[in-house]
Amino acid sequence: MGKRQIGELQPSELVVTILISNIATLPIQDVDVPLSGGIVPILTIVCFEVFISGLTMRSRTARRLFCGGPKMVIRDGQIMQKELRDLRFSVDDLIEQLRAAGYFDPSEVLFAVVETTGSLSVYPRFAARPATGGDLGLHRDDFIDAPPVVIVDQGRVLPDSLDYCGVSPVWLQKALEQEGIAQKDIFLMTCDRRRKYHIVKKDKT
Repeated sequence: MGKRQIGELQPSELVVTILISNIATLPIQDVDVPLSGGIVPILTIVCFEVFISGLTMRSRTARRLFCGGPKMVIRDGQIMQKELRDLRFSVDDLIEQLRAAGYFDPSEVLFAVVETTGSLSVYPRFAARPATGGDLGLHRDDFIDAPPVVIVDQGRVLPDSLDYCGVSPVWLQKALEQEGIAQKDIFLMTCDRRRKYHIVKKDKT
């Protein structure tokens, strides 16, 4: 498991992961420990984690207790020093996370929140935000402007993606015939709701 995956774990999930990894090594390190001595505790911990996950989904209090909550570290453009100390979040950590979000100057940030995963969500000042279509007075249908999705994955058609794009298997076959390519020869095919598609062929072996 890489640093990125570890950083995405909730505190309770990280504790469970460490416990399971330690318990799983006991029967390997000590031949006198039966295999059940590792399996039973692991199953118990997994059941406990499933129970805690269900509890945190239903109870906000339990979620705060086991997973913590987001903390605002920049509010109305002001760095909340007490929150940083409570989180053991150094100035270097804050500046690094702001740079990762694309803001090298903290004064460009209006609000910033440290999520339970440790990542930083940034809301910039109006002057520092990238111009949007709305700012430029441009208007487009959000339904039509939706991003493309994969409709063929290594020769396999994805029906849900066809529905998303508003196309049918018949339309797909006609598009492939027009391109002169068989479905089985497709490595990847994407399409959007404007029916604009892109095809990547399989490498010849």
